Amino acid sequence: MERTLALLLVFFTSVTSGQDNVCLRPVPGEHIEIDGLQRFFSPGAELALSCEQGYTPISGPRKVVCTASGEWTRTKLLCMPKRCPYPEPLSNGELYYEDTVYQSTINYTCHDGYTLTGPSTAECLANGTWSTSVPECKPVTCALPPIPEFGMVTYDRRIRGNTTDYGVRVTFKCNPPHILIGESRAQCTASGTWTEIPKCQVVTCPPPENINRGYMSSNDQREYDFMETVNYDCLGSFVLEGSFQIFCQKDGTWSEKPSCKSPCNVDINRARILYRDRKIWIKDLPHSRVSHNDIISVYCMDKARNCGYAVPTQCIDGKLKIPDCFTEPSLIDYSLHSGSLPSEITQC
Repeated sequence: MERTLALLLVFFTSVTSGQDNVCLRPVPGEHIEIDGLQRFFSPGAELALSCEQGYTPISGPRKVVCTASGEWTRTKLLCMPKRCPYPEPLSNGELYYEDTVYQSTINYTCHDGYTLTGPSTAECLANGTWSTSVPECKPVTCALPPIPEFGMVTYDRRIRGNTTDYGVRVTFKCNPPHILIGESRAQCTASGTWTEIPKCQVVTCPPPENINRGYMSSNDQREYDFMETVNYDCLGSFVLEGSFQIFCQKDGTWSEKPSCKSPCNVDINRARILYRDRKIWIKDLPHSRVSHNDIISVYCMDKARNCGYAVPTQCIDGKLKIPDCFTEPSLIDYSLHSGSLPSEITQC
């Protein structure tokens, strides 16, 4: 035991006795490598410096020397990351990257309607090349659209094989007397399916019904074909509101029927009114009646300013409201003093 300890002390002494002339293993700069594992170096010893994988040496000597003072000579060696070439553009897609140096990455994405074929990312390798070539963005495809029974389909571009590319449009037509139910155009979508496919079918409407206080141009009790029409009109003094003509629609129903609106009685016995931009006495209004939607104005009195003013009112399907401000004159005022009526004096 004593002998072993003595040998260790002798070895330790031999190492430490010359420590002033020994260089310790240097700490390399960023991305610089030193070969071997040796920790102590004698004066005159040289160490070769190299760059880590993926980095290129620039400026300065690539070795250091242990001097008699126990220090290493200095070096300005820098290791810069290798650079990959700028990536080629991605047709029908986008690529995203921040730099092209070693360990940089590229992310690839395709536009709507296209599918990525190949890796979605690439990395700049230590040898200055990308880990993969540029992928492809191939268009989504749809199977050929079904042709409606009793119909036909035309394409907006030439088609080969049993598939079509994203964005291709088709137009549908039907063989008479069938009509198209749905949209006449369809498109191959980004999901690989077609927009709605229409149908071809025969459409008929039941015999149309008459309208109150009116009559039809046809009373045939039969089925009517798509787009056949029937006309309406009103009896007597009734006024037609809406289109005079209806047609058989795609859903087998008739378009909206018109209606016949009633005229209005003007329940005034003595007064002058404004009707169709003319002042007339009520006795001169035929039958004391106006048609639906007609507007008349009665005259009211502003007693504070001693002037008259016109107030309009409209006939709506047999109803005509006389404004509250109107006062019907007495028979004497109407017959003997008509010049003092609100319609005849100065207007406000």
